[in-house]
Amino acid sequence: MLIKRTHGWELPERQATSESTYLARRTLVKAMGLGALAAGVPGLALAEDPSAKLYPAKKNDTYGMPTPMTAEKLATTYNNFYEFDDGKNLWRLAQKLPVRPWTVKVSGMVEKPFEIDIDSLLAKMPLEERVYRHRCVETWSMIVPWSGFAMKSLVEFCKPASGAKYVVMTTLSNPSVMPGQKDVIYPWPYVEGLAMDEAMNDLTFIATGLYGKPMPKQNGAPLRLVAPWKYGFKNVKSIVSIAFTDKRPVSFWEKLNDNEYGFWANVNPQVPHPRWSQATEKPLGSSDRIPTQIYNGYGEFVAGLYEGRKAEKLFM
Repeated sequence: MLIKRTHGWELPERQATSESTYLARRTLVKAMGLGALAAGVPGLALAEDPSAKLYPAKKNDTYGMPTPMTAEKLATTYNNFYEFDDGKNLWRLAQKLPVRPWTVKVSGMVEKPFEIDIDSLLAKMPLEERVYRHRCVETWSMIVPWSGFAMKSLVEFCKPASGAKYVVMTTLSNPSVMPGQKDVIYPWPYVEGLAMDEAMNDLTFIATGLYGKPMPKQNGAPLRLVAPWKYGFKNVKSIVSIAFTDKRPVSFWEKLNDNEYGFWANVNPQVPHPRWSQATEKPLGSSDRIPTQIYNGYGEFVAGLYEGRKAEKLFM
C-alpha cells in the first residue's frame, strides 16, 4: 500500500484557497470594508494599519492571470525573511515588526533628497492588483495577487538625475525586533538594486498589499519590491531607503557569495545554481514539480532589457 508523506509546508487540498473562492471573498471583503480582517490567516490587524481601507485594489490583468492561485495561508506562513530567522516558519516572529510610523528616505542622484511617510506615499500612488508568479532560487514557487503600484510611478515621483543608472533599495535595520540581524555572518542591512531600465519596466512593481489586504509583516510590510522575472531574493522587503546612483551596487547575497547569487538573478531553467538544478520548481501546496520558464514566463515583457548585456552573468 502506497502511503504518501506530506512535507510540513504542504496543505491538504481541502484547505487550499481556490481562485474562485478568493475572488468571491475579495468582493465580499471590499463590500464589507473589512480590509485586513481575515479569519485564520496571519496578517495585519485593521486597527494598526490605516491603509486597510485602500484594499482590495482594482485588478490589472495586463501581465496575465496565471493559475492556480496559491493558498493564502501557505503564502503567508512559508516565508523567507532572514532578518527574523533563516527558517521558513517565521511569521509569528515577524508580528513584532512595527509598520507605523514608517518613513522612506529618498537620496542620491535626485533633484532633491526627501523623506516621506508610507501613508502619504500611498496617497500619491495609483494602487492596483496584479497576479504574478513568484520563483524562489531554492526552487519553490507560488502565484499570488499583489497590490501596489508600478515602480515606474515611484521613480518618477523621486525625480532622479539623468545620470542615475541604478536604484538601490534597503530593508529596515532594527535588531531589537528583527533577531536575525544579530547574526554577524550576514552583511546587514539587506540591500538590493535594479538597473534604471529594469526599475522603469512596466512589469516592475512595488507591493504594499497581498490577497486584497495590506501587506502582511512576514511578506515584507509595508512595502517591498516585486520583480517577477527574477529570483525571489532580489525582491527586497520592508523598504526604508531608495537611493539613485551611477555605480552598480553590490547586493546582500552577492556580498556573501557572488558565484551563486549574482546582481541580475533572472530566472532561467537552463542555468543551474552551482548546487542544484533550476529546471523545475515545486509550487507551494503541490506534491508535483513543474517545468520552470525562462524569465519565469515574463520574457515578452523583459527579454529586451538584456540584449546589450549578454556578456554578463544574467541568470546566476
